[in-house]
Amino acid sequence: MLAAIFIMATAAAPVAAPTAAAPIAPAAAAATPAAAATPAATAPITLPAAEAGAKAVLETSPRHGEWADVPGPGGTPVRAWTVYPERKDKAPVVIVLMEVFGLTDWIRAVADRFAAEGFIAVAPDMLSGKAPGGGGSEALASRDEAVALVRGLAPEEVVARLDAVRGWAVKLPAANGRSGIAGFCWGGGRSFAYAIAQPGLDAAVVYYGAGPSDTAALAGLKVPVLGLYGGDDARVNATIDPAREALAKAGRTYEVAIYEGAGHGFLRQQTERDGANLRAAEAAWPRTLAFLREHLGD
Repeated sequence: MLAAIFIMATAAAPVAAPTAAAPIAPAAAAATPAAAATPAATAPITLPAAEAGAKAVLETSPRHGEWADVPGPGGTPVRAWTVYPERKDKAPVVIVLMEVFGLTDWIRAVADRFAAEGFIAVAPDMLSGKAPGGGGSEALASRDEAVALVRGLAPEEVVARLDAVRGWAVKLPAANGRSGIAGFCWGGGRSFAYAIAQPGLDAAVVYYGAGPSDTAALAGLKVPVLGLYGGDDARVNATIDPAREALAKAGRTYEVAIYEGAGHGFLRQQTERDGANLRAAEAAWPRTLAFLREHLGD
C-alpha cells in the first residue's frame, strides 16, 4: 500500500483526495480513440505515459497538437508545443514546464495527457534560441548539454518567457482566460517561483521541485500551490518545511503530498523503485487534476 504524508498550509478548506471510486488505468503507451471519446466524468483516469512510452503517445494521439513560435522577450521567439482538448466550450490553459533535460518527448506527452483531460496544454521550450545556431532543445546532442544550458537560465529570464507564453496562451480563441502551471523537476521549482511572480495565475502544481530559497518572498504569494514529492528525495524535500511555515503564517494555500518510497522524477520513471514510483504516480496524477479543476474550472 502507498503511504503518503499530507500537509496543508492554508486558510481555505482542503481539497478531498481522489477516492477508490475513480479507478486508475495503468500507464499506457498511448490513449486510444475510444478512451478519448469517453466523457471525462465517467472515464477512468489514465496516467501520462512513462518515459519509454512517450513517443508512441505523440505518434498516435487523436488530439490536435502543433508548434507555435510565441513572441518572447528581447525579440527571441519561445517555441511551444500546444495541444488542444476535444470539447465544445472554451478551456483553461495549463503551462507544462519542462525538466532540467529540456523540452523532451516525455514532457510533450504529458501535455497531450493534460489535453485529454480537457485543458489547453502549452509546453514551452525554455531553451529556445539558446542552442548552437539559435535552436532549442531539439538542436542539442545530449542531456548534459541541455542540463548545462537550463542551469544557466537566469530566474528573471524564465519569468519573462513564462509571462510571454501565458499572455499568448490565455488569448487563444479556444481559451477561457484562466491559467495554471504544472512543472517537473527544475520546472517544478520554477513553477513555484512563477506562482510568486505572476499573481494572474489561478493555480500552480509542483512535481518534486525545490521550494523558493527566499522564504520572505512567499508572503506575496497569491496563487494556490500543490506540491507532490517522492519520500526518498531529501535534496528537494528539505525545502518543504520552510515554505510550509512561511505560507502558514501568511495564510496561503500550499498543499503537500509526500509519497513514501518514491524517488525524484516518479511520474516519468514509473517502473522504478519496486513499484513505489508507480504508486506515487497513481496517487499524484488524479490529485493534480482535481486541484486544477477546482481552481481553473473544468
